[in-house]
Amino acid sequence: MIDMKVPSPGESISEVQIARWLKEDGAYVQKDEEIVEIDSDKATLAIPAEVSGKLKILVNEGETVAVGSIICQIDNKAIAPTSPKESKKPTIKDEAVQTKPDANTTATQTPTTTPGIATPTAMSMMTEHNIHPSQVQGTGSRGRITKADVLSLLAGGFGSHSSTTRNVRRQKMTMLRKKVAERLVSVKNETAMLTTFNEVDMTAMMELRKTYKDIFEKKHGIGLGYMSFFTKAVTEALAQYPAVNAMIDGDEIVYHDYADIGIAVSTPKGLMVPVLRNAEGMSLADIEKGIKELAIKARDGKITIEEMTGGTFTITNGGVFGSLMSTPIINPPQVAILGMHKIQDRAMVINGEIKIRPMMYVALSYDHRVIDGKESVGFLVKVKELLENPVNMLFAGKSTNEILLGL
Repeated sequence: MIDMKVPSPGESISEVQIARWLKEDGAYVQKDEEIVEIDSDKATLAIPAEVSGKLKILVNEGETVAVGSIICQIDNKAIAPTSPKESKKPTIKDEAVQTKPDANTTATQTPTTTPGIATPTAMSMMTEHNIHPSQVQGTGSRGRITKADVLSLLAGGFGSHSSTTRNVRRQKMTMLRKKVAERLVSVKNETAMLTTFNEVDMTAMMELRKTYKDIFEKKHGIGLGYMSFFTKAVTEALAQYPAVNAMIDGDEIVYHDYADIGIAVSTPKGLMVPVLRNAEGMSLADIEKGIKELAIKARDGKITIEEMTGGTFTITNGGVFGSLMSTPIINPPQVAILGMHKIQDRAMVINGEIKIRPMMYVALSYDHRVIDGKESVGFLVKVKELLENPVNMLFAGKSTNEILLGL
């Protein structure tokens, strides 16, 4: 019998939470097969089986254990099953099949409305709005669902497709979520955080992207998005305003001659910020590839702690969720963060004439202990100027679109 212990996810981490068992108790597992996911306050880590054998789970999902604790055992003398299905953890679909009543068993409960007893019009409307017949109270002959019944349900608005209740649900916070909460509160309490705003005319960037996106993808094997432009503009602006790329260490200010840019990514486990190292030396294609790789790792729970630490500046894009304006919170120990937002057509006065332009609000939250108002505004104005004239991002404006895009 082999004891499996919790490995250390990284320096300074003393405990973890059992997030999810990927195999069931008693299942036969293969060596190097991932059997459990653990959450620390920084990342999620999948642990592979050290040997092949029969799994015995000792710690339940949701429990917190110390690094080095035994969480399961593997009987390496157990005989492998003839069918690989025995080692597979049932999926939701599998469980649904297993719990389906036998054809000879009489159901003990009858739904309030038997699916299928509805007029053709009512059935069509339910299909269109993804409504199950059991959710509708039929008022027609013998409980038949009518068009009026479906319209009555829809009139209830959001949430009316299910029975109205006053139930509450409790769910234990993950270690990652608790750590994020602690860090956000500490930022508000321990920094002199302010936010300055500006807006960017995205016309030139959108035209550049429209003209070259197909050529760019064919050349580099990656799509051309807006985040690479923002990242490049930020690195150029940081070189001119080094205080925005600094941090406080005790009674000293640490300045960085490089730009490790954190890119905020929404994942099923919450917000994560993988870091793009030395982004100041990357081309737009390199930035796009780096962001895509890190984002996929973060969303799949494969990101490492090393890939999420050490950033000097962060960019977050609330626009992908429809946010028009917000005040992003600094990611400590950094002293500034840039917030991108939704692109929206607005009426702008251009050379005395009203023009419709695609505009984006941008926000820079900064720690006033390190960054003065002049520097924060100057930095954001520089980012705006570079984004509105992308060709100026290289060689002091002596570049061309083709050089910028690496074509």
